[in-house]
Parts: sequence; C-alpha cells; structure tokens
Amino acid sequence: MDQARPIQVIETGEDHTFLLEEDALTEILLQEDIKDRFVVVVSVAGAFRKGKSFLLDFFLRYMYSTYVQQTRTKDWLGGDNDPLKGFSWRGGSERDTTGILMWSDIFLHDYPNGQKVAIILLDTQGAFDSQSTVRDCATVFALSTMVSSVQIFNLSQNIQEDDLQHLQLFTEYGRLALADSGKTPFQRLQFLVRDWSFPYEAPYGADGGDIILKRRLELSDKQHPELQSLRRHIKSCFSKIACFLMPHPGLTVATNPKFDGRLADITDEFKTSLQELIPQILAPENLVIKEINGQKVRSRELIQYFISYMNIYKGSELPEPKSMLVATAEANNLTAVAEAKDLYVQLMEEICGGAKPFLSTGHLDAEHLRIKEKAMHQFSAKRKMGGEEFSEKYREKLEIDLEDAFGNFRAHNESKNIFKAARTPAVYFAIAVVMYVCSGIFGLFGLYTFANSANLIMGAALLTLATWAYIRYSGELSDFGSKLDVFADFLWENWMKPFYQGCMEKGIQHVATHAVDTAVGGGGVGGNRQNHRQHRAREHAANGKVKSS
Repeated sequence: MDQARPIQVIETGEDHTFLLEEDALTEILLQEDIKDRFVVVVSVAGAFRKGKSFLLDFFLRYMYSTYVQQTRTKDWLGGDNDPLKGFSWRGGSERDTTGILMWSDIFLHDYPNGQKVAIILLDTQGAFDSQSTVRDCATVFALSTMVSSVQIFNLSQNIQEDDLQHLQLFTEYGRLALADSGKTPFQRLQFLVRDWSFPYEAPYGADGGDIILKRRLELSDKQHPELQSLRRHIKSCFSKIACFLMPHPGLTVATNPKFDGRLADITDEFKTSLQELIPQILAPENLVIKEINGQKVRSRELIQYFISYMNIYKGSELPEPKSMLVATAEANNLTAVAEAKDLYVQLMEEICGGAKPFLSTGHLDAEHLRIKEKAMHQFSAKRKMGGEEFSEKYREKLEIDLEDAFGNFRAHNESKNIFKAARTPAVYFAIAVVMYVCSGIFGLFGLYTFANSANLIMGAALLTLATWAYIRYSGELSDFGSKLDVFADFLWENWMKPFYQGCMEKGIQHVATHAVDTAVGGGGVGGNRQNHRQHRAREHAANGKVKSS
C-alpha cells in the first residue's frame, strides 16, 4: 500500500471542461493479469466535505487485509494509533478531491467456479462546492454512476427530496435504456447517510436504512405526479437499492485540525458501523460485477465505456439522456467488435503466427475465410444495444478491421517464403549473368557499342546487388532497400516471369508434341526402329527401279 496511490483518470480544467487521462487509465486496466477479468467498480459520490475520501481509506484497509493478505478477521480496521492513508483527505471546509480518481492497485479475486474479477475503487469530486457549476457536479455524478457497478451516494444526516432530484437525469436515461433493451441499466445504488441523528426513529446500520429508504421512496396519491414518476424510475433503473445509517465519528474528527484518522480518536459506534457496512459491499460473496445490457464487462472493455461517455460531455451543455443511451450502445458495439477481432487474431496466430511455417496462398485464404466467419458469428451472437440497424455500421467496421488484419498476416506469411526472400538478389544476379553473356556475343561479332552497354548494365546490376546485401546486413537505408525490392518485383512480374513462363510452355508443348508423334508413329522405340527399316527398304526399291530403267 505504501507504493500505491490514487491516479487521476478524469481531470477538471479551469474552463470547467473534463479530460480523460486515457494513458493512465490504460496503464492500470490493461495489465496482463487484469485486462481479461470481469470488473467490480465501487464509486463514492456526493456533496463535498462529507467524508467520501475518508471513508474510502477504510475501504482500502479492508481490501488489503481481505484480498492481499488473505485474512478475513475483524482486525482489518488496524491499530488505534495508525494514521489513515490512501486517498487524499483532510479536515476543513474547502474541497480536496477534483475530477475522478482511481486507486492504482486493482484487487483480484478468483471464485471457486473459475470466475475471476478485478475490484476497482473510485473517488469523485464533491458536488456543490463554490468552484463547481451544476453541470460539473452532474457530469461527475453521471460518469461515476455510468461506469460503476456499486454507486455509493454519500449524504449528510438524511435523504432529502433534492438528493433524489439529482438522480433525475439518470432515471430518464434508465427509462430509455429499459425501452431499448428491457435490461436494468444500473446495478446497485447504496445510499449512505452520514451523521444520522435520529437513532430513536431508525437504528444505525442496514436495518434502519431500509426503514428510512422505504419511507423516502414510498408512493402516495397525495404526491405530485412528477415526484411519483421520479420514484418509479429510480426503482426501475437499479437492480438493488439499499441504505445504511452511520453515526457521527466524534467531535475530535470534526473539530481537531490535527486529526489524521487514528481509530483512537473515532467513536466506537462509528467503528462498529464501518465493520458492518464495508463487508456488505466488498466481501467476496457480496461483490457486484459490472454489467451493461445484461453482459458482464471486462477490464479492457471498461476503457471503451470511459471514452464513449467522455465524448458526450465535451460540450458546454449537459447531454440529452438520448445521447447517453447512444454512447452506451456505441461502447457496447465497439467492445463486441474488439472481442470478435481478438478471436480472429488469436485463431490466425495459431495458423500462421510467428513460429508457424509458410502456408500456400490458397490454404491461407481458406483459413482466413473460415476464421473470419467464426469471428463474425461471435459478433452477431453477442447481445448488443441499439438494434440491428445501429449495429450494422459496426459489423461493417469489423469486416474492414478483419481484412486489414488479414493483410498483415498475409504479408508476414509471405516473408517466411525463402524463395520470395531470394527473389531480389536472384533478379539482379540473373540480369548480370545475361548481360555478361550478351557482352561476349556482341564483342565476338564486333558490336562493341552494344557490348559496352551490356557491360554497363551488368556493372549496375552487380552494384545494386551489393547495395541490397549491405542494407539487409546493416539494417540501414531500409526505405531504399524496400524500393530495390519493389523494382525487382516489377522486373520479375512484367519481364522475367512472362519470358520464363513462355519458355516453359513452349518446352512442354514441344515435349508433348514429340511424345504424341512417337506414339502415333509406332508406339515406342521398337516401332521407331521398324519404321526406320521400312523407310530404308522403300529407298532401296526406289533406287533399283532407277538403275533398271
């Protein structure tokens, strides 16, 4: 934990813009032992200066104890005099966290059934501070809700009507998503009421939280239709909604500027609530894997969702709910494209990868068509948002990507053909030999001008051959070497190959004609001898007639 740190994955600019730190996000999520795992994303959002980062650091203590040290005991809270470390936090009235932060350590867990998950913790910028606009607050809350599987809504003292109103944008998105796919768009919403002051109405913990949540989300005929609609949508947008009531951590925490998170300064009630709350969210049996459109999301796929969601928040206005739905459908289709392409590359590597021998062009083309069909079938079989018409352009993109990938495999396969690799030196050497013979013939007949021209071409061919050999040996002037290869291919395809094939065809035709004539003339060597004797006899008879006359 001493080496881990919070990483800024979404940064806020002075002009109230948001920037995705794609390199940092990729570095974390594409680690070899993480990229193919399903993700559990736990995010904490809410108003500023309400202890979100402070709470997350206790989450970290539990995570390191449970998933790194593999010890599941109540001692995970640590010693009474251990300072609290992890996400940056401090006392006071000014904000500390900006944008969205991800803890650099991703916690891993393998279930007995073979399923592997990666657990990600997100800390978010507090809402409604003096430096943030309403759009800033809505953007951070939206992004964290969209990418998380568990969104912890950190509230102070109570669940009020305006807290529910903050969810209005997402309930509208949820309504569209439900109409489009029939799947619940979000998974777990955890209301966390801090500094609950009415334990006589509802006790601390999950049981008291259920009582308060039921009251706040209750539908009544006396309510305005808009309030009724909001509550219905909230219930329909999340697979599970829960609430937890926490006591105040104590006056020392609230008033001492030197407080550094030591348990000795925190009330026993608050520590007891931590030991109850955190396992309910982060224990292996309670983890919630991120799902979109009913399909589990892998670490490498989560990057695409971050990118797609950030694209709709680049403007100066809050995006329409329809735009959020389109962004989700876009990312959903792009991940399907990526999975199909990965399958194609993996299967093609098994056929003609680096360690595999050279394949004939016909065999390679047949394997490409077979594997491409399998990749396209996987894309079609995967459930996707947006409908068939929306997915059609991504199908076309996949086909283009597969053909591009095949071009690379084909070029790599051709490079293994030792005869093709020797084509360039063979062409230039053949030119030199032919010019040498022509020079001798021209000199024999006294055609010295042509002989000198042949010698010049021969010297140029030998010099080119030497230059090509030097480039291949040294690795320098690779662009010039490529041009020599292209020129050699041009000479071979347009001059030497047609001449060679023409000579071969004439030779074969001559042999075949001779064989047919032989067979028709007497069927082999014996027949040829008999025909020869008959021809000699006819000549003697003709000569005898001449003498007698």
